[in-house]
Parts: sequence; C-alpha cells; structure tokens
Amino acid sequence: QVQLVESGGGLVQAGGSLRLSCAASGRTFSSAAMGWFRQAPGKEREFVSAISGCLGSTLYRDSVKGRFTISRDNAKNTVYLQMNNLKPEDTAVYYCAAARGPVYSSNYYSYNYWGQGTQVTVSS
Repeated sequence: QVQLVESGGGLVQAGGSLRLSCAASGRTFSSAAMGWFRQAPGKEREFVSAISGCLGSTLYRDSVKGRFTISRDNAKNTVYLQMNNLKPEDTAVYYCAAARGPVYSSNYYSYNYWGQGTQVTVSS
C-alpha cells in the first residue's frame, strides 16, 4: 500500500522559514516525479513545485521562485520543500504527490498518489 506522509508544517511569522518533508512508503519513488501542491481555504488546489524522477530537474510556480526549494533523498524515499521568506499568502494546506513515471508536471491529474496534507500558516 502506497503511503505519503507530510510533516513539518506549522505557524510561522512572515519572513520565516519552514521545511516540509514527505516520506513515501509502499514502493520506491526514486525514479518517480514528486510534487507539492497547496490549497488555501475557499480556493482550488494549486501547483507549488515538482522534481523529476531521473535527472532531478525542478519546476516552481512563479510566486515561490527564489524562496522555495524542492529536493529529494532517494535513499530515504523522502522529498523536501524548503520554504524561506514566507508570506501570509503562502498560508495553505500543503500536499505531497507522487507520479508513477519520472516526468514532472504542474498538472494535478499527472499525480497518482497523494498525502493527507500539512498545514502551513504564515502570520503577518
């Protein structure tokens, strides 16, 4: 049974940092693309960042470029999202997602497995 478990969320002041982790189990995801999405109250789930399965190429939404960094540790089957200079508009539930193949995408429907989410709240 495939399981993705996010951790690292919390409450932080604007300008602060958090590092989210997504631990995968049930299969090896070293060759699979992984992504982070977020959903704020009353809004649709939106793409944040992704990392490809083979080359480790990365993709970010424009509003987080230069502030967020996605990385992966294949030995630990874990993906991270380092978030710096957080802003109140980053407040959302953050979800980890995994695809079956190595190609990353910003498209929600490209991912086959999802975690339960972790809350990130940025106060002004």
